[in-house]
Amino acid sequence: MPVAAVPVVDPRLLVREEGLAGYLHEFKRKMRGGDLGSLPVVIGLAVICVIFQSLNANFLSAENINNIAVTMVATGMMAVGIIFVLLLGEIDLSVGSVSGVSGAIVAVLSVTHGMNEWLAVLVALASGAAIGAIHGFFFARIGAPAFAVTLSGLLFWSGFMLQLLGDSGTINLDSEGLVGKLTTYYFSDVAAAYGLAAVAVAAYFAGSFLDAKRRAAAQVPFRPMSEVLLRTGLLALVSFGAAAVFNQYKGLPLAVLLFLVVLVGTDFALRRTGFGRKVFALGGSVEASRRAGISVAGIRIAVFSIAGFFAAVGGLFWASKIAAANQSAGAGDLLMNVIAAAVIGGTSLFGGRGRTWNALLGVMVITSIQYGLALQGIATPIQYMITGAVLLATVVIDSVTRKTQKTAGRA
Repeated sequence: MPVAAVPVVDPRLLVREEGLAGYLHEFKRKMRGGDLGSLPVVIGLAVICVIFQSLNANFLSAENINNIAVTMVATGMMAVGIIFVLLLGEIDLSVGSVSGVSGAIVAVLSVTHGMNEWLAVLVALASGAAIGAIHGFFFARIGAPAFAVTLSGLLFWSGFMLQLLGDSGTINLDSEGLVGKLTTYYFSDVAAAYGLAAVAVAAYFAGSFLDAKRRAAAQVPFRPMSEVLLRTGLLALVSFGAAAVFNQYKGLPLAVLLFLVVLVGTDFALRRTGFGRKVFALGGSVEASRRAGISVAGIRIAVFSIAGFFAAVGGLFWASKIAAANQSAGAGDLLMNVIAAAVIGGTSLFGGRGRTWNALLGVMVITSIQYGLALQGIATPIQYMITGAVLLATVVIDSVTRKTQKTAGRA
């Protein structure tokens, strides 16, 4: 007598049915497999806040948190572009100098030549995208290593920026102009910050609920309503808490709002579009992507163009922060901080793993450390050393995680 076939059930569907024990089992499985996610970053950020707050009561003040939030946007915007490049397993060393060129272009066109500032900004952003595309062309079509191409770009565009600025080396911007207000404008009405928090929470709940419903209908792993509500509650706690802090100072910063819009848009592009899937596929295996019919050269050029565009965006925020374009733009530790923000946030240096939200987590860690050390009066050389040590620790964790995943058969 034939035995009736037993339907195969994905074991991941059973995890959440076991209640708390199921979640603990799943957590242990992920830890053994090296799937750490954003947990180390969140824990690290919490530790940083506790340490610096214990050393200086002003660290978590509304004013200092606002300053951290606004300052981190420039580096964070550039880190978003770097994440696209890192997903390919490549690197772009030119983003610092490209950001300097962006600020110089706006200053020269709008201040020296009297061009409309909106038009000057568009020219600067288009120039950043074009510069990135040039780097991508030499890498994708000519076959030159990305490291060498972008290192050459770092030197070339630094010189180009100095040439644009001329003998004075500095061009002051109108603090009340378009670029000037990027980091100085605040939505002072308390409804702005709380409204943004409410929209974010509602959008997350709606998206999670619809996604769970769709996945349940397809009989694939999905989050039960209890987990959706828990995650939504945690997001509400963070969102409304941040809104309350912003409203204690000047209100919701325009810079933070623009950064969040960019993170949502780029995250959607990477996770929900064909282009994003091709980027991840290419970061996983170039040969497999080529055999699947993906235009390897086209994706590479597009990704480097995106990196150049966001480098230009970051350059405008840096110019806004100092209300000028000068010779020091894009120099110093900026490049290191941009790459560190992406990697510390959880993006792998080996390609194929990361999200643009990693830029937010990473840049929060970097900027918080810098502000905390500054409040303690720590000298700049020591700040460099500590930031470098944090970056090294993150790279080591990334490497160990990758080896663990290979051992567990997940890489």
